[in-house]
Amino acid sequence: MYDLLIRLPCLGWVLVFAAVQLAGLSQMNERSADLVYLIHGGMRLSTIIFLLLMAMAVILRTRPSARASGLEPRISALVGTFLIYGIVLFPRREFALSLEAISTVLVMIGNIGSVVALSKLGRSFSIMAETRRLVTTGPYRFVRHPLYLAEEIAMVGVFMQFTSVWTVLLLAAQIAFQLRRIHNEETVLAASFPEYAAYSQTTARLIPGIY
Repeated sequence: MYDLLIRLPCLGWVLVFAAVQLAGLSQMNERSADLVYLIHGGMRLSTIIFLLLMAMAVILRTRPSARASGLEPRISALVGTFLIYGIVLFPRREFALSLEAISTVLVMIGNIGSVVALSKLGRSFSIMAETRRLVTTGPYRFVRHPLYLAEEIAMVGVFMQFTSVWTVLLLAAQIAFQLRRIHNEETVLAASFPEYAAYSQTTARLIPGIY
């Protein structure tokens, strides 16, 4: 019952956001097909693919074998996941076309990276700090949390479009919760999989050679 209650809100949010992106993509098709619109279209399409893949992972994922105890890991997971979307409530910044292209490309790179990482996670995907199976292949050979890294790249691209003092604070808070979320997940993984200690010693957490 707990797993079902967790799945439904996440699934609903993913499908609604995917529908919004699809509506935006259909509107763009009515405009001239210049480079900027093609880049924006690619960004929206990659976002839709990622969201639909996430919805599939939520529906098909297996029951967790272990999960973090207490309220804090759940709060950190939810805030780390959804807080950043509040950025769209702030005024959008007008800037040079080159910066807008960079912002859009970052979002697209982050979305593509998220699709790759999520496809490797498959039925082991979870928002909460839970364990199902240990994934160490694909992008997980290089970093322990490639999905979070890819999502953060996309978020930086979105952040560029809404830059202000308040959105800087929002992004900083989201990153702080994500780091706490990573800590909670690694605690559960280390307790569930004896081989995780060796894996974590040879694989960077987020950025190879740095962190």
